[in-house]
Amino acid sequence: MRSKKHWGSVAAGLFAGLLVLPLGASAFAADPTPGSDQGGSPGPSAPAELKISTELPKEIKVANSSGKTTLTAKIINKGTKDTGQITLTVLGLDGMRITGVDGCVTVPENKLPKGTNTGFACVIDNLGAGADKSYSVSATYDLNKTGKICLPVTEGTSEKLLWQQGPVPFGTTKPTPNAPDTPLLLGTDNVPAAPPGGSASPTPAPSTPGTPAPTPPSQLPKTGVNDGVLPLLAAAGLLLFVGTTGIWWANTRHHRRRTH
Repeated sequence: MRSKKHWGSVAAGLFAGLLVLPLGASAFAADPTPGSDQGGSPGPSAPAELKISTELPKEIKVANSSGKTTLTAKIINKGTKDTGQITLTVLGLDGMRITGVDGCVTVPENKLPKGTNTGFACVIDNLGAGADKSYSVSATYDLNKTGKICLPVTEGTSEKLLWQQGPVPFGTTKPTPNAPDTPLLLGTDNVPAAPPGGSASPTPAPSTPGTPAPTPPSQLPKTGVNDGVLPLLAAAGLLLFVGTTGIWWANTRHHRRRTH
């Protein structure tokens, strides 16, 4: 296994300034937070025998002073066969920005799907039957806005979507601006705290039925507990993203092999 120092020097040349975090066993969270696959669904072309899913914590806490939060994103192979190479991507939307995912690399801004603000790509060489991996995610959350997160899983570095969780919101209907932190629940639209002498911002109105969904954040239905499974994004959204990112990953990994 290549040393972290060596990987860092190689990555610096390949990604020309992109944030690259060290790979290895330490990249995975040691004590994953119990989570939920709410808002998740298999991809339209996912093989029946390949049962991949992801989980997000049911609750996170955001520091009121800094807006910082941490969470665990978990990927699970519930099938009876190995996955082979797959890619997990962690995307932030609206008021939630992903600032780091241990063991993963920043998705360039021009490769992000419309409507997302940040993303990290995690290539997994193989995930055995019954196995799982947990990633430590750091983020910021603007409590004056709604915020969402999305976890697509694709085959290798291709555009084939195997699973997608979200975009699913974190939020609260009872802000706590005077407390050290604000607990946010998975699947809950955030209601910002009322400003001094004012009233809280209204919850965004739902999209008009039948409107096309060219971008993820404004056109997708809510993913609350009673709203059912969130439909997968169309090709104009994440499928376009994973296709271009797949080319990016394939090129960088091929370049890395040629340098050794």
